[in-house]
Amino acid sequence: MFGFLNVYKPAGKTSHDIVAILRKVTGVKQIGHTGTLDPFAEGVLPTAVGKATRLIEYLEDDKAYEAVIQLGASTATYDTEGEITAQSDKIPDLEEIETALNFFRGEIEQIPPMFSAVKVNGKKLYEYARKGEQAEVKPRKVCISELKILNYDKASRKLEVHIECSKGTYIRSIANDLGERLGAYAHLIKLVRVKAGAFSIDNSVKLEEIDTAEKVLAVLIPPLKVLNYPEYELNETEKKKVANGMGFFVNMPDGTVILTYKNTVSAVANIQQNQLKCTKVFV
Repeated sequence: MFGFLNVYKPAGKTSHDIVAILRKVTGVKQIGHTGTLDPFAEGVLPTAVGKATRLIEYLEDDKAYEAVIQLGASTATYDTEGEITAQSDKIPDLEEIETALNFFRGEIEQIPPMFSAVKVNGKKLYEYARKGEQAEVKPRKVCISELKILNYDKASRKLEVHIECSKGTYIRSIANDLGERLGAYAHLIKLVRVKAGAFSIDNSVKLEEIDTAEKVLAVLIPPLKVLNYPEYELNETEKKKVANGMGFFVNMPDGTVILTYKNTVSAVANIQQNQLKCTKVFV
């Protein structure tokens, strides 16, 4: 097996759970996901099968989410799984929320949650947090390309938003930081990833739909359908050179190129001044 799966991760299972299930179903050990989702979150989890795991770094990594934020209380984990750390009776109006959201649009600096897998000095932040230890967490630049309100129920203080963002953005942090800016406190109560690069929730598959190796094969996505790079079709002579790790000259712009043979991925290469050198070979 060589390709990608657009798996729908249900709430309650971890990304590692999904990989373990697929390894058991397919008998393939070489399986990996392209981006962790918190256990309580659900939605698109692009998964690579077989040698496609070596292509994960070449996938587009922008994300889109629909999130429900509960105003009125903040938690230690910034979501429903943590203890309440602060509360407020304030009920912001829609205009006030919209104004506050302006501070989260575009390129921003974001501090990851203490209960996260971000590493500081070789140790994950949640390991510090669980022991009650402190760690110096530096802000990271992320880009929020779209942030819009889908619904706001003032009575329950539930805010539903759509967010499109760069890789590494913590939606939990946006919920917590928005609450602080409003002076109303907040935490995330639902998160659905609706898009990850070329993978959309509209054509994702549930685990119960791929409970045999044959069903997995039927929905396996060829790498060429999700890799957004120029392609170069090899002839027989060039294919032999690639198989032996050799480069050759080609009249193409500088940059990354996907080498194909009979419309299947043979290698990933880099071109500099018409000189092609393979970086990953699959033949």
